[in-house]
Amino acid sequence: MKRISLTQHLIEEQRLYNTIPASLRLLIEVVARACKTISHSVGKGALGDVLGSANSENVQGEVQKKLDVISNEILLQANEWGGHLAAMASEEMETIHPIPNRYPMGEYMLLFDPLDGSSNIDVNVSIGTIFSVLKAPEGMVTPTEKDFLQPGTMQVAAGYAVYGPQTMLVLTTGNGVQCFTLDREMGSWVMTQRDIQIPAETKEFAINSSNARHWHPPVKRYIDEMLAGRTGPRGKDFNMRWIASMVADVHRILNRGGIFMYPADLREPDKAGKLRLMYEANPMAFIVEQAGGTATNGQKRIMEIQPEKLHQRVPVFLGSKSEVERVTSYHAA
Repeated sequence: MKRISLTQHLIEEQRLYNTIPASLRLLIEVVARACKTISHSVGKGALGDVLGSANSENVQGEVQKKLDVISNEILLQANEWGGHLAAMASEEMETIHPIPNRYPMGEYMLLFDPLDGSSNIDVNVSIGTIFSVLKAPEGMVTPTEKDFLQPGTMQVAAGYAVYGPQTMLVLTTGNGVQCFTLDREMGSWVMTQRDIQIPAETKEFAINSSNARHWHPPVKRYIDEMLAGRTGPRGKDFNMRWIASMVADVHRILNRGGIFMYPADLREPDKAGKLRLMYEANPMAFIVEQAGGTATNGQKRIMEIQPEKLHQRVPVFLGSKSEVERVTSYHAA
């Protein structure tokens, strides 16, 4: 493949589809630069004194790792001065982060999970950054949380970086999904996959099976059928893969097919799931749909859910279309 940089791709996509104005291109480039900085910190590990707990909790009451806090700061500082954004929201912060008055206010809003899969930080397993871009509502003067509460269908861009053996950036602006690999010597993002399509048929699934005793009947039925293998109703053997890093699990599904599930369960009936709609489910659903897959909450398309609060949680079923449709139909039965 001819070496195509992230910038060249975005400019060419604008010429083709007229969907990436200069301000959005510059915003994506700034986010990508911030991901390079995070990748560098992740790569230092113990040598950079970035491992372990930060001895603090985020808004969800989860213990923060040092890298959670560092990654959040990197994204805030990289994006607040460019003039492309009106405000930001992070999974690690209780409320929104308006752009300081000393900088011009832009027309976009950025949401991010600065470091997904942080339970894997200290054991050197792939982790990542997830982001989503929305347009600021017309006539907005002072951003509020309510301005962010847009369904996923309103996203103008979404992506994730995965920090593994290679650092990769997977991006959609609504015209397919492209993957860029960080050339560490040159410091540039180079396209390595174009128009990714999730394989339609699969023999792999990803779920935390230690929670099986808490699952609702539709999930239990679906997984039991898979585990029955060749002699069961599905007539084939399945493999389970579970990395406990959504970015890594979804990245595998984009390349090999499969289904990723993080359902609600019986432990906390008042909680609709663990994953956050705005920071994880919506951007990943956008990417998966653009790659020919499907994403639901077991009842409906994730991107059609009207958010009610900034840190709203949802059950997630995403990946190969036929499998997601099957488990969703079991919820309706």
